Amino acid sequence: MTESLRVVVIGGGIAGLTAAFTALDRIPGAEVIVLESAPLVGGKLATAEVGGVEVDIGAESLLARRPEGLDLVRQLGLADQLIVPNTTAAAVWAGGALHPLPTRTMLGIPADLEAARASGLLGPAALAGLAAEPDLPPLPPLDDDVAVGELVRSRLGDEVLDRLVEPLLGGVYAGRSAALSLRATMPALAARLSSGGSLIEAAQAVIAAGSGATGPAFASLAGGLGRLARRLADEPGLTVRAGVTVRAIARTPGGFALECGPAGQPELVVAGAVIVATPPAKAARLLSGVAPAAAAELSLIDSASVAIITLAYPELALPPGSGLLVGAREALTVKAVTLSSQKWPLPAGGLTVLRASIGRAGQAELLQREDAALVEIVRRDLRTLYGIVAEPVDALVSRWGGGLPQYAVGHVDRVARIRAAVAAVPALAVCGASYDGVGIAACIASARAAVGQLLGPLAPRAQ
Repeated sequence: MTESLRVVVIGGGIAGLTAAFTALDRIPGAEVIVLESAPLVGGKLATAEVGGVEVDIGAESLLARRPEGLDLVRQLGLADQLIVPNTTAAAVWAGGALHPLPTRTMLGIPADLEAARASGLLGPAALAGLAAEPDLPPLPPLDDDVAVGELVRSRLGDEVLDRLVEPLLGGVYAGRSAALSLRATMPALAARLSSGGSLIEAAQAVIAAGSGATGPAFASLAGGLGRLARRLADEPGLTVRAGVTVRAIARTPGGFALECGPAGQPELVVAGAVIVATPPAKAARLLSGVAPAAAAELSLIDSASVAIITLAYPELALPPGSGLLVGAREALTVKAVTLSSQKWPLPAGGLTVLRASIGRAGQAELLQREDAALVEIVRRDLRTLYGIVAEPVDALVSRWGGGLPQYAVGHVDRVARIRAAVAAVPALAVCGASYDGVGIAACIASARAAVGQLLGPLAPRAQ
């Protein structure tokens, strides 16, 4: 084996680890190394004990109706550890009360008027607007991208936007509908609207197209999804180095040279191929010397910071369901709550375990407060949301600074430009949540595509 067949993956989150695992499998004879600046690999796939119960403190589920996540679980021999939710029935807190989340919505866009009416979430005027929308003058063909908020407000009004779409987008992207791209966050809906028409009817068509899907929509692993990252890192033949910061990438006649470690004592790692699997700001810095056009585009992708506050209580009596989302105009800091010990088959031992999410795009200063202050903010909001006045027996604050890339209007075209600039550099690829989706399945697909991009340049070396 020569250094020309060494593949270095920068970033040890789910995308980077999957890329490394895939490279081992698909590039014969390759030496594969993962370099991760944090003390532990896994990124937002992480677990910890809260109240003696092992729980996810980052991502808690993978989309089971995309094949990539379940395929990887099976490939790693973890299929017998898959678990599915006990319930996915969620609620929305709006107007000072809990309402069931209507069924058959597409990221909050209602496709079923009767379900929206039954939830009690929307007032008479908003419901009348939903019923009338298909008879409005049709939307013109959406040739260009548009902000989700702009489109929904213009067709369905403020109440649908604030009580349905904004909470769901905030839960998935920690973003705001006024800035998030329709083409990037709802590509199937955008495709339906490329010829114009009714927003409601387009949402109904997309939901109908997927109505044949069977089985649970989401899945996890017993003991937490963090196990998936740890199993990838333990793959025989894979070298994983945590606590190693890559500072710069330079081209060499045989591939690349990576400057690693502290500035005063740099270490040089040479590679025949490099996959950059880091958040956008770091990817921009790393690519500035080898793919400057890609770096310039990546530097324009903002990220939102979030925190997950996990609490364990003596057993509580709570409403049924998996948790709640909070309407955009409510005077609360918490944006979502998951009732973990109701949603998942956790061995909670008589405890009630729940987690609250705080932080949206533009709220980075909120996460700079001390852990105790964030716990108290969450406990205050839980008193309002669920009437919980008991003292938790344990609490843990998990901060994910810059954890969610923001898919602004024009994101899809920006990603195309990034990929074109990176593809112009032989044996270089990128992957991760910055590109085609923030979910685990999307990151896995991104990682596999990155390895596929390397196969052509590395094939002659492997031979």
